[in-house]
Parts: sequence; structure tokens; C-alpha cells
Amino acid sequence: MTAPVKLYVYDLSRGIARSLSMQLTGRQIDGVWHSSVVVFNREIFYGQGIVITAPGQSHLGQPLQIIDMGQTAIDEQTFEDYVSDIREHYTADKYHLLDFNCNSFTNDCIGFLTGGSIPAFIKDLPSDFLSTPFGIALRPHIDAMYRRPTGAVPVPAAPQPSADLSTTLSSVLSQVAARASGAQPTAQIPGSGYSTPSTGTVAAPLHLSTNPASFRSLLGTHRAVVAMFTSQTCAPCKMIEPVFDELAHAKTRGAAQGRVAFAKVDIGAGMGGMVAREYQVMATPTFAFFLDGKRVHELKGPNAPELRTQVDLLLFNAFPPHVHTGLALPAVNSLPLLPILTRQVVDLDTVRDSLAMWIDGAPALNNTVKPAIKEKLSQVIFPWLRQRYIDGSTAAPSTEYVDEFSQTVATLVAVLPHSSLFPLLDVWRLAILEPAIAEKTLTPLISVLDSTNATVTSSTRGTLLTLLRLAANALGTSLARPLLVGDARAKTALRGVLVQTLLVPDRLVRLAAASLAFNFSVWVQKGRIARARGDAAADTDGIRENEEDGEWEVELVSAVAEALAKEEESEAAVHRLTATLAFLIRLSPSYRDQLAPLLDVLQVRRTLKGKLAEGGKPRIQNKGIRALIEEVADTLCREP
Repeated sequence: MTAPVKLYVYDLSRGIARSLSMQLTGRQIDGVWHSSVVVFNREIFYGQGIVITAPGQSHLGQPLQIIDMGQTAIDEQTFEDYVSDIREHYTADKYHLLDFNCNSFTNDCIGFLTGGSIPAFIKDLPSDFLSTPFGIALRPHIDAMYRRPTGAVPVPAAPQPSADLSTTLSSVLSQVAARASGAQPTAQIPGSGYSTPSTGTVAAPLHLSTNPASFRSLLGTHRAVVAMFTSQTCAPCKMIEPVFDELAHAKTRGAAQGRVAFAKVDIGAGMGGMVAREYQVMATPTFAFFLDGKRVHELKGPNAPELRTQVDLLLFNAFPPHVHTGLALPAVNSLPLLPILTRQVVDLDTVRDSLAMWIDGAPALNNTVKPAIKEKLSQVIFPWLRQRYIDGSTAAPSTEYVDEFSQTVATLVAVLPHSSLFPLLDVWRLAILEPAIAEKTLTPLISVLDSTNATVTSSTRGTLLTLLRLAANALGTSLARPLLVGDARAKTALRGVLVQTLLVPDRLVRLAAASLAFNFSVWVQKGRIARARGDAAADTDGIRENEEDGEWEVELVSAVAEALAKEEESEAAVHRLTATLAFLIRLSPSYRDQLAPLLDVLQVRRTLKGKLAEGGKPRIQNKGIRALIEEVADTLCREP
């Protein structure tokens, strides 16, 4: 006889994550998920120890979502015995909002009951959050909330926010933590309650596996797994455990995040003994090393140097270094990983008057509205621009000003003819360097890019030049991710405008397009270098591994190569295009399979060599540019 198994899902933020996550983290997070298992007419979850209530009667109330996890053939008594066995591991003092929480427990139980695992959108939430700048900034405060003396049942306290964290966010975080741990659970039923605090701790980011199903699930969701088989009475285990915990912290950052797991299997807890027997583990401590679900090595005993060596070997085989990792590239390395920003201040009075003229002639604007818009430009918009960019004020724009500016931009983008947008784009280019204005004007920027993508060949020189400079400046702000990967329409529009303008006849437009291409390549290169270094902040200021797009990369490399071949007027454009090519090629995940063959077919090495000399005479005079071209041609454009 089987019993149904349900997963109850709650949002600890109560809707705040959905409404504020994009603004704060640059990524949409729909909820701060808490989950519990409902089986045998009981709801079981982990907070202040393992707690059992009647379904829907916990301190969190009714669930936001109920997910059917299938049926279990396990009988009620066996499950109760299992929960009792694992209580010593799921204790109140081990709880951590990000690293060891209700979802860790739920996943273990689901594995025991059905052999499955909880949905990825719940399991992956901590990694998603911690890969954002905001998550990295908050991590120390969250850790501080759970740093407590051993043996005391904790009630999470509000973190002490640093100067750059708002009071509101700290308050929300405190509320989420309190709801998560369940400081005041309700509706206890007989036989339920809290487990006693343990004397050990669980160091993030470790997994506890208490049954074969949850362990198999771990193997199936991580390329590399290191498992420590231990027991409470094993003295050598306690000696080596700090080394194992240290490795777990060090080796699951950056590129390895979400792909490498360190697990502890207590052979005396739950069904840990069955996991040990399945892999013929007869003694503790034993370390088992798994690659793609298969055991590739085993180490017995508390040998710390050998443990470190075997972990490094496993990770090397799982994630071999890129072919470019060992290359000597002094010229490429000397390139600054900084976007090219156009900060030149135009004559604001002339731009304002030109914009007023176009507003007067705009047929889509009601005559009663035109004076109000011009008044706003004269009395609000341009005075702040003058104060900021001519007088040198460092004061950030007020919220009211940001709203006025963004509303004015959205209105003018919607009503002015495309050919008359260049005065607006020219001042917008400056204002977009302010983070608040950048975020508020993303939508109209996408609109302008979209319309220009369809009309590049008929667009005026002024419109193309100012739009390219605006877009290049935008990639130097928080808009890089939304423009390049976050919004499909923006990505398509920006790609189309860039590829087309790299080949236009006008020299200055091509140079501006080369700057835009370079800024994109800088953003890509930042993410790749950080991941290659195993930086914990790898995904905060550059492309993330799951955002890499081989098709887009091939298209852009092709366009840059063609632009390089045709560029005969501007040494600066050749420099920027070569630098762009270097940053797109180096450490590219698509290098072996796509880019290397493409570079050969397009004869990019020959194109670069041709820029150095013609008829025995040097074409590029600057020694630094020549060194870069030679290095890219001879090192990055050779077949691997």
C-alpha cells in the first residue's frame, strides 16, 4: 500500500523577492523558498530542529504552492524511525539560511520516500542569490546571524548592516530568517518537537546524505562529488573533518559552484549504513571520489595531504583548464579590462535649443503638451546636467530628478521622429552613467535600439553616432547584463545594430561601433577570467557560464574579422577591433569546436598580419598596437 507525498512550498519574503530582486540583484528571483514534506497526514520541516505539524498549520500558514512528489511504498513507522535517526543531524544550531536549511532536509526526506529530489528552482536558489553582487555583499551578514555558541537553541537576530545596505533590506532579511527557522512554531501534534542541539556544526557548503536515494540524487546533479563516510564514534574522522570542511569551502566557489559537491555520510544515521554497503565502504573515515556518477577513487584513513591531492586531481579531470590558460600573452594582458566611455560634454545650450526645435515640429505631440516638456527641459533636466558635468558637482541625482528624466526620455523616444533623436541621445549618453538613471531608462533604450536595428541603412549619421556612444556607455553600467543577456529583444537589437554599424562607410561611426564591440568583449572577458581563477565573485561583473552564447559569439567574431579586413582609415579602430577579437577568443568555451575552425576559414591570422606591413612598409605605426596584433595573430589565431 502506498501513500501520497506532497511538497509544500512557501515564500519567506511574502512577495518582496519578486518585486525587488531585479532592482537589487540584477536577476529575477520569484521567492525565498521554504519547503516541507507532507506525508501520512503530517507536515514535516526543518527549522528549530525537525518539526512536525498538521498540514498547513505551521507558523507559515498556508503554502503558496503544493507539488505532487508521487507515492511512497515506505510505511509510516519506517519513516518515523528514519526521522528519529536523522534528528541528531538536523538540529537547531546547524541551521543556516543559505547553506543548510529546510530544503536540505526536505530533499533528504523526498529521496528516502520516493527516490526523487525537490525541484531545481528551490535547490538552486542559494547559488542564484550568492552569484549576484548583492548576495555576495549580504553573505557576511547572513553568516553572522548564525554564528552562535554551541549548545544554545538560536533565534536569528537581525544582521548589522553595513553602510551600503539599506535599513529596509536588513529588516526584510531578519524577517525571512525568523520565518525560516520557525522561532515560534504552532500546532504541534503528539510525537513532534525539536531535536536537542548537537555539539557539531555543518560547514557550508556540505551536503548530508542519510539514505541511498538522496545520495544518488547528489551524484546525478553534480559532475564531481567527494563523499566522506564517517561515524559519531570515529576519532580519526574528527581529526580529518576540519580539512574536509575547508576543502568544501575552497573548492565549490566560482566556476565549480553547483557542479561540485562535498557530502558527509554518517553510517550510523538514518540509512547511511545502506549507502556505505552500496559502495562497499567497510571503515571510517573513507573518502570516495565520483566523476559523472561513477566512483573513480577511494581513500581510507585521515591522510590530509593525500586528500588534498585527490580532490585536486578529481577537479582537474572534471574541469580541465582551458587551452589558453598557460599561454604567455603580455600584450593582451596589458589591455585594461575597462569599458571605453564617452564623457565629452557637448554645448548643453545648443543641444537644448535643438531639442526644443524638434519638439516644436513633432506632429505626434499635442501643442498643449509641448510647452510643458520644454519647460521641464529648461528648468529641471538641463540645469542638473550643467551642475553635474560642467560645474563638477558629485551629488547623485535625486529620486524626483531620476523620475523626471526617465519620463521625459520615454515620452520623447515615443513621439520624436527617429532622425531627430540625436540631441536627446547625446545628453542621455552622459546621464546614463548615473546608475539610477541607467536602470530607469532601460526600456526606452531598448526601444531605440530595436527601431534602429531595422533602419540602420537609412539612419542619419548623427543618430547612429550618438546611439552607439550611448549604448557603449550603457555597457559600462549595471545595464550590461539586461542588454546583453537578460532581455531577448534587447540582445537581438543590440546585436543587429552593432554588426551592421561595424561596416558602415562613415569612419567615426565605425570607430564608435568598435568601442561598443570592445565594451561587450570586456564584459565577457571579466567573467571568464574570474571563473578561470575560481573567484567567488566570478559572476558578479561579467558574463556567467550559463549565459555564454556560442552562436552570438560566432556572429560577432565574424563581423569583427570582416570589419578588420576592410578597415583602412582608422588605426584606433584597428586597435579596438583587435582587442575585441582577443577578448572574445581567449578562454572562450566555444574555442575548440567553433571559433578555431572559424578563424581558420576566415583567415583572420592573415588579415591581422596584413595590417602590419604592405609592400615591405609598416602600415600600423604604433608599437603597442603592432605588438597586440602580432600576439593575437601568432598565439590566439593558431590552431589549438
